Amino acid sequence: MAKARVTFTFVRHGESTDNLRSVWAGWADATLTNHGMNQAQALATSLAETQFTAVHSSDLQRAHMTAVTIQSKQSGSPPLTTSPLLREQHFGVAEGKPSTRKRDPNVLLSDLLNRGFYPSLQGRDEKFPEGESRDDVQNRARKVWADILIPYVREAVKEGTDDIHVAVVSHGIFIKEALRALAKYDRSLDLTVGDYQWLRNTAWTRVVVGFKDPHAVGETPVDIPPLQAQLTHFNECEHLASVKRQKSGTGREAYDRRQKDIRGFFGAKSNAHKSKGP
Repeated sequence: MAKARVTFTFVRHGESTDNLRSVWAGWADATLTNHGMNQAQALATSLAETQFTAVHSSDLQRAHMTAVTIQSKQSGSPPLTTSPLLREQHFGVAEGKPSTRKRDPNVLLSDLLNRGFYPSLQGRDEKFPEGESRDDVQNRARKVWADILIPYVREAVKEGTDDIHVAVVSHGIFIKEALRALAKYDRSLDLTVGDYQWLRNTAWTRVVVGFKDPHAVGETPVDIPPLQAQLTHFNECEHLASVKRQKSGTGREAYDRRQKDIRGFFGAKSNAHKSKGP
C-alpha cells in the first residue's frame, strides 16, 4: 500500500451489565461491570505505547467509559469525540427484553412478538419494530466512514503522512458492519477471518486505509473514491490473559468510581495506621 494512509483501530467496549443478562441490548445504556472496567484498563495499558491521533466513541456509556480509559493512558491526551452514529444496532421494542435464540422459521416475527417472544432476527433486512436491521447498521456505518473517518485519509494525503492513527470505540455488531461497509469501497478487502467470530469485550481490530489513487480524493465528503484497505488484526485480546473475574461476585456488579475511591481511601488509612507500628 502506498504512503498517505491511516490506521484505524476499532475497539469493542468492556463487559457491560447487560452482557451478563440474556436480553436484547443495543441502544439500552448499560454501564460497565467492575470486570469490564478491569478489561478496559488492561486494554488501555497494552495500547499505551500506541499513539492515537484521536479517539472516537459511541455515546453509550459502556463504550464511552472504555474510550476514556484508553485516552487516560495516552501521552498527550488525544481528543475524544462521541457520536450516536457509532452506537450498536437498535433492537427497538425488544430492547431489554429476554432474547430467544431458537425460532421456528415458519412463524412470522410479528406473531412471535404478540406472544411475548423476542427471537433471533433472520437475514439482513429483518428488524424489530422501531429498530434497525443489519443493513440499516451498515448504512449508518457508511455514513461514519464518509463523515468521520475518511476525512482523516484526506488529511493524510494532504500532509503526505502515514502517521495518523485513530481509535474507534464501539460495539460488536457495529464494528463488523463497519468493516463490511469499508469493503464496499475496496472489493478486494478480505474479511473471511471474521465471518464466524464474535468480538470479545475490549478486543481490538485494525485496518489500514488509503486511496487507490492518491490524486483522487473526492470532491465532497460523500464522494469517496475507491479505497485500498488492509485488515491487519482481528479480535485481538492478548491483554485479557491476566484479567480474572473476582471470585467474590463483585466483578459482575456495575462499576462505580465512587466505590473505588472509597475503598482506596479506607485502604490508604489502614496502611497508614499499620505503618505507625506499636
